[in-house]
Amino acid sequence: MSKEDPNPKTQPQPGSNAIKDPEDWTTGDEPMTGAQASYLKTLSEESGEAFEKDLTKAQASIKIDELREKTGKGEK
Repeated sequence: MSKEDPNPKTQPQPGSNAIKDPEDWTTGDEPMTGAQASYLKTLSEESGEAFEKDLTKAQASIKIDELREKTGKGEK
């Protein structure tokens, strides 16, 4: 494989649209997934915040990021 065509599976940050702002998701207005709800419930308990069960996928993603930061589980 040439350098111009790297294997995206082996790249740490493939040049694609894999990382999008949740506000730009085409399915962002759908109900949050079960995985999001479970993780959000855990983070809510750890942070002492109320669990919001009726969030959309996009809202849940944003809230998860906020609570990860608050609980020290953020990537930064």
